[in-house]
This record gives sequence, C-alpha cells and structure tokens, in this order.
Amino acid sequence: MKSAYNGVAVPGEGKAIGYGGGVLQVPDNPIIPFIEGDGTGRDIWKASRRVFDAAVEKAYGGKRRVAWFEVFAGEKAFKTFKQWLPDDTVEAARDFRVSIKGPLTTPVGGGIRSLNVALRQILDLYACVRPVRYFKGVPSPVKEPEKMDVVIFRENTEDVYIGIEWKSGSAEAKKLLEFLNHEMLKDGKKQIRWDSAVGIKPISPFGTKRLVRRAIQYALEHKRPSVTIVHKGNIQKFTEGGFRDWGYELAREEFRGETVTERESWILDNLDKNAALTVEQNAALIEPGLERATEEFKKTVYAEVKATLEAIGATHGKGQWKSKLMINDRIADSVFQQMLLRPNEYSVLATSNLNGDYLSDACAAQVGGLGIAPGSNIGDGYGVFEATHGTAPKYADKDVINPSSLMLSGAMMFEFLGWKEAARLIEEGTAKTIQQKRVTYDLERLMTGATKLGTGAFASAIIENM
Repeated sequence: MKSAYNGVAVPGEGKAIGYGGGVLQVPDNPIIPFIEGDGTGRDIWKASRRVFDAAVEKAYGGKRRVAWFEVFAGEKAFKTFKQWLPDDTVEAARDFRVSIKGPLTTPVGGGIRSLNVALRQILDLYACVRPVRYFKGVPSPVKEPEKMDVVIFRENTEDVYIGIEWKSGSAEAKKLLEFLNHEMLKDGKKQIRWDSAVGIKPISPFGTKRLVRRAIQYALEHKRPSVTIVHKGNIQKFTEGGFRDWGYELAREEFRGETVTERESWILDNLDKNAALTVEQNAALIEPGLERATEEFKKTVYAEVKATLEAIGATHGKGQWKSKLMINDRIADSVFQQMLLRPNEYSVLATSNLNGDYLSDACAAQVGGLGIAPGSNIGDGYGVFEATHGTAPKYADKDVINPSSLMLSGAMMFEFLGWKEAARLIEEGTAKTIQQKRVTYDLERLMTGATKLGTGAFASAIIENM
C-alpha cells in the first residue's frame, strides 16, 4: 500500500479495510476511495457525500466516520494526467477494497480502458448486484409498482460479455468456421453460414456456483423467501442449462439444511397431505402425463422422489419445508413477462450475464428508472458501488439532477461494510422525502402537487428526514 495515489496523500485519519477468513475487517474510520464522476457526477457526489456523512454521524454518534479519498478517472483524470484511467486509481480500489463512483464518460474512439471492465478483471468482481424496489409516490408506468421488490444477482465475468468474438469475413472467423463446420459439425445437419461473425459464450460451474452462493447467502441473511435461477436452458442446454443445473447443485451441496427446491417441496407437500402415497403415486403428481412416458423416464422420476424423501424427508417433511429458503428456476423470457404481471412472486434472482443486464434495467423502469436505481459490483473481499445512469452533461453544474442512484448505492456500500444502521437511515430518509413530494425536477414534473428541489436541497431534505 502506498502513501499517495495520483499524487494525493492517503488520509492520515483513516485506516485501510482488511480481509481475512472470508470476512471484511472494517475499522471505525475506513479509507474509502471515491470518483466524483463526469458531468452531473460533480453535483450528485457533493450531495451524496453530505448524506453519507450525516447518516454515519446520526447512526453512530461520532464513533464511526469515513475517511474519503479522491481518486481519478474519466474527464477529470484526462485533464490532469492525460489518462482516462490512471493505474493509481485501479491500485487504490484494490488496496482499499471498497470504493464508490459517480457516472463516467465513455470516450469515443478505440484504445480506452473501461474502468468497470478493468476493475471487474483485476478485482474479480463477479457479482453485479442490483436491488429494485418501489418508493411510494414515484411515478410509474405500471398500476401496482409497489409489488416490485427484488434483488438481482447478475454473473459479471462470463457469458457473451467476455468479449471473445471474430468479425464476419475475417481470417480468424474463417479459421474457426472451418474447424466448426468441418470437424465439430461434420456428421450433423447443422452448419454455420460462412459469412457469419462468431462469438463465444462461456458459462462455467465455478462462475455459476460462486454467483448463486452469494445470492443464497444474501437471501438467508435478509430472510428473503426465495432465490430464482433465471436462464434460457430450454434452448441453450449446456450453457444456460448448465447455469440452472449448477445453481441447484450448489444449493444442495452447501445449503442443504436451509433450502428446499421447488420440486422437492411438491414431493414433500404431497406426502404431507397423504402419508399413504407410494413413490409411484407421488411421482405421478409432480410429473403430469407420467403414465404415457417411457419406462426409462418413469424410473428417473421414481428415483428422484425416493432420493428426495431419503435425503430430507426427516428434516424437511411434515411442513418443515415451508420455513426453508425456496430455490426454483424460470425461463428468462417468462420472468420478463412475470416481472410485469406478478413481480411480488419473486424476491432474489440469480442470472447469467446477458439475462441479468436486460432484466435489471427492465425492472428499474417500472419503479422510476435508472435515476433512483442503485448498483454494485462485488467480489470476494472487494466492492465497487456506483450510480447506474449516465453523465447527462447538459445538466452538469446546474444543481438539478436526481442524486438518488448514487445515494442508494452508498446505502448498499454501508450494508456491505456491516454498517446497516447508516444504510437504513439513507433508505428511509429518501423514502420519506419522496413521500412528501419534495423531489428533483425529473420526478416533480410527473407528480401532482410536488415541490421541486435542487440536488443540494434534496440532499438536505433527506438528512432532515433521517
């Protein structure tokens, strides 16, 4: 660890966060690097920092405080260091473990290293965590937005986002297509068109299981009722289907006593209702049309029922399964529909990378949009928290933008640190201020009888309402 980064001395009044035994070791005065962000980032960081400091002061009466440490990325970094992302900024995020940032400009042109991509790779930030909930009074395009309260755990390092692809017509694409068409597919009916661009979609048991593990741990800690594995395994059986299967494996291997799968709950419930059921009768109830199936398939379902009862009948039967965390799965396009129709049936979602990208933004749109949607990128012992919206440069330095996304990301950060009291104050202060219809212009113009506040005044109202 260095004494200065980007020429700025490390705050002497703070201490670095440590990590050991799988647990963050957080001092009462942690050093937390921040990037204020480009465009409106300057306004929302100034407002958010006031809210963060007020929440910590109110929660802990001066016994705890954050030693904020500015590091640089984006336009501010380029103007000062002629680099969009200085190495010292990445090193500070690694050395101090927990950091927060405002929105950053994505420069036009090649050769620019993305901060998010760099930090995900260097710190192995494998879980993009996006809580989506409704704040009463926020305008919404749906009739019952209050039914939305989900936390999405999106795998962050695999899937098509790994960025391995070859351009149509390139020598590399031709070489790969020759191998696929002439070797891997030579005995089948499928062939890939020769003018195709080709990308790789890797999904691994390791990547899947650590993501699902974190989702289950969160659900258990926060007493959430279910974790839903979201996938497209009906079409992509070995990648998306593997994501589903490995997620179930992880739940059984590591959380057997605390969880029950949806199919297991059917088996146990059937026996709870009729203790005289045979294995074959129980199997027929969980698999409609089983009587018309092949004998081989019937034996598979019978074996599933028998194995379930032997493994968890004593610990989960007689209604005990109802107190367990439910693990189920849903096809991705079905979940998109049900997030509109029955969002209250879902609680924690564990998704592959692409599905989680679409789903988190679609859910946020129902409860006020990205302006009040927090987000984070989490790894083992590391966390980077961020506003999920863009820089909106035309509103920069005008004290008008809504800072809620960054403020609520800060609440997530305090939760990650174990400072839950400060996190609750930020969330409750924000909720109460919105309920009072004291809001920034983006919400005021959509609300009847609202009072329009600037960015700073909105932060003051939240502090007042803590």
